[in-house]
Amino acid sequence: MPKKYIVRLSKCEQEELQSVIKKLKGSSQKVRRAQILLKADASGPNWTDERIAEAFCCRTKTVENIRKRLVEQGFEVAVNGLKRQSAPTPKLLDGEQEAQVIAMRLGKPPKGYGNWSLRLLARQVVELDIVESVSHETIRQTLKKMG
Repeated sequence: MPKKYIVRLSKCEQEELQSVIKKLKGSSQKVRRAQILLKADASGPNWTDERIAEAFCCRTKTVENIRKRLVEQGFEVAVNGLKRQSAPTPKLLDGEQEAQVIAMRLGKPPKGYGNWSLRLLARQVVELDIVESVSHETIRQTLKKMG
């Protein structure tokens, strides 16, 4: 099947990629992308996607995606990858609320219970108006950070 995205690297781009590979500059993903682009260069080795994938232990779809990214988004994005679009989710509990949850966990459980369960802690945190709503998973993550 003919290639839809043809990689044509300038002399400067080839030198930069060779520098990345030689000095192992950047992440392992960046080095692999550089290797893939050099082998896919139409004016250079011009390997098939299957051969490149086999040589660098990746899928042919990965090679196709790197080719596509080079053609559509440019050299820098193809080598360095895309930056994360969404910011990480904000913390659900602040430091004071976390301290209250930990203190509650270290105290005695309510009457009729032998130990604190995550769901019981979550219920108690809501009942005591520490937070408006919280899941047992958030409580687990908070307690896990405690060590």
